[in-house]
Parts: sequence; C-alpha cells; structure tokens
Amino acid sequence: MFIDRAIIEVRSGKGGNGRIAFRRERGVPKGGPAGGNGGRGGSVYLRCSKSTGTLVNYRHSRVFIADDGENGDIKNQYGHAADDIYIDLPIGTVVFLEENHKYVCDFTQDGQTYLICKGGRGGRGNSAFKSSRNKCPKIAENGLPGERKRLILELKLLADVGVIGLPNAGKSTFISCVTNCKAEIGDYPFTTIVPNLGVAKIGEDSFVIADMPGLIKGASQGKGLGLMFLRHIERCRVLVHMVDMSREDPYQDYLDIKDELKKYGMHLLDRPEIIVASKMDEDGTLEKLNRFKKQVKKDVIPISCIAEENLDKVLYKCVELLKDAPTWSVYSEEDKEQVFNLDETNEIFEIIKKKEGYYEIVGERVIRTYNLINISTDEGMLRLLTYLNKIGIDKKLHELGAQNGDIVKLADFEFEYYE
Repeated sequence: MFIDRAIIEVRSGKGGNGRIAFRRERGVPKGGPAGGNGGRGGSVYLRCSKSTGTLVNYRHSRVFIADDGENGDIKNQYGHAADDIYIDLPIGTVVFLEENHKYVCDFTQDGQTYLICKGGRGGRGNSAFKSSRNKCPKIAENGLPGERKRLILELKLLADVGVIGLPNAGKSTFISCVTNCKAEIGDYPFTTIVPNLGVAKIGEDSFVIADMPGLIKGASQGKGLGLMFLRHIERCRVLVHMVDMSREDPYQDYLDIKDELKKYGMHLLDRPEIIVASKMDEDGTLEKLNRFKKQVKKDVIPISCIAEENLDKVLYKCVELLKDAPTWSVYSEEDKEQVFNLDETNEIFEIIKKKEGYYEIVGERVIRTYNLINISTDEGMLRLLTYLNKIGIDKKLHELGAQNGDIVKLADFEFEYYE
C-alpha cells in the first residue's frame, strides 16, 4: 500500500524532579544536604531510513511518547535519564507542524536525524543550592516538562525525471518500455493511481524516472488525483511532458497541464522540459503533430511505444538536461520554524487582565522558571515570590490598577495580590 501522507503526535519526556534530602548517618551529626538531581526526559528524534519506502506505518494517527526521567534520590543519587526514541521515515519525507503547516525539516539522505521534541531537563536537588550563606537549603527544582507536537508527514518521491500529462497519454507504457518498472497499463483514465519509480539506463548513464498519475484541468485545486500527487513532481529536476497526439486538440491539452503547474507553484514551470508527442502509431497523428509543433514553437520528440521509436532520443535528452539541471529543494531555510533562545527574548512576561479582579501572567521565560521551582516547601514558595518581585510583577500589577485581594494566575498557580 502506497501511503504518502500521515499525521502523528510526538511527546518528549518530563525531566525528573530534584530531591530534598539530608545525610543521616551514624557518626556524621551534621551531614548536610544530600538530595540528588533528576534525570533528563527522553527526547524524540525523526530519522531518515532507506529501509522504508512509504508512510504506511503511520496511516492512522499515532502517538509516540518518550519516557520521563527518574527523580533524584537520597545520598546525592542522580535519577536515570530516559531513553530517546527514534521514528524512522522514508527518504523524501517533508515534515510540517499541523497547527500552522509550518515547515520543519526535509529528509533527503539516509541516516539524517532531526530533534523534533527535546526531553525536559532534570531538576536540581537541594545539594546544588548549598552555599556559604545557606548550608542547609530546603529547596529543590522540578523537572521541566517535555514538548508535545502534532506533525504532518508528506512523502515527496526523489526522482530525477518526472513524466507528466493527461490520463491515458501513454506515461505508464513509456516508463514500462524504458525501465524495469511494471506499471499498470489500461485503456481507461487514471490507470496509474500511485507514482511508479524506475531506473532508466542509456549508454553509461542512468537516472531515476517517475511516472506520475494523470493530471486534469483543476488538478491544482484537488480535482482528479492531481493535488494528491503533484507534490511528487516538486523534487524532479527534469519534466517529460507527454502529449497524446490521438486526442482532438493536443495543444489545448498541453496548455491545460502547463496552467495547472503554474497554479500549483513550487517553481515547476522553471524546470527543464522535454515535450514528447505520444501514440504516433495511430492514424491522423502526423498532421496533428505538425500543427502542434507550429503552435508550441518548441522542440517536440515524437514517439511510439508500440514500435519503440525514438524512445532512446527521449532518454538521451534527459541525460543532456540533467547534467546542468539544478537540484530543487522543496523548501528553503527561510521557511523553517523559527526557534528563539529564551535568554535572548527581551520580554520576560506579560500580564493580561482577563476580567475585573483577575489577572494572568503569561510568557515562556516566566512559566519556564515557575515550572522549575518546587513550591511544596516554604523556602520554595519564598523563592518564587522573590523571583516574581525581582522581574517586576508587583510593579506591573500596580500600573494596571490591581487592588488588594485580586487574583493573579501563573500557569496552574493562583495567589492573591497585596501591595
């Protein structure tokens, strides 16, 4: 089964919490803090593998969850870091975020990996907070939560040459003649319902050629099978445009396909093109070919797959164009999801007035710091309040007109405001 699109969900593991503990041994009356750090949560990696050819394993929405890191323990014992998980994807897979369809990465080489969800950092135990001024700290950090993302996986086949045209233009017959690919052939529209890949050899040269399902007018808007398989043309360096000379108006057929390529975009019209006139063994095609050449004003190679005429000319022309044809990247680095370093972000927090007497503190940096602080102890609570005061929460609330007794929310923690 050829599956070229799937949606999955990935979640990295939470970091283990730091431990609050003290050394209690016979003969050591003042052992001091001995709480260990938590282990790192498992990360989720995407990995390109040539051992798989489709996304059939992900045809149903699947969830991949990495384990959480272990909590720190007594006697300064560190918690175990969780194992990372790897998701194998076929070569040619492009990954997007589902929420905004933002481009994430493009897999073109076997073994290529991408960190999609980083495991949460483990929290520090109270041993890490020991200092000359606080020799017996009763504070520890929580582990940072993991990340959660829903991804769209799209497989775009890696082929040097793509054969395009209307249904029943002779594409499958052509690729069956020039490669060992056993494409389905039939005298009815949309015989090809999945792209067929084959290796064509001519002289000492060889290249990968793909037979695309037939395109029709409106394919760029989803009609027929066009939108489903136009994505596979994006990587092709050279396009073989096959035009059926047995049809009533071959030139209009040619213009219709060119128009769909233009509407789809992705620089498809910028690819080198070889125009091939197919089915030249049928009656009346020579006259149509002469008229078509005058209309298109480009070189046209007439072929007959039944008589095997001029097939080698098409292959030699492909080799000639491939020598200078650029490698088209499906997406550029400018399209990638922007990742900002939290330490470089100027705005630490923002306060939103939800309703009268109710405020919410938002901001990645302030929430990240809150997640680290263990507020189950008095010292931990004091540390949180000291941090909020240091970054100017009280001052901002006063400027917004907050009154004594108003509720302030930070993530899942609520407290009352007092001047």
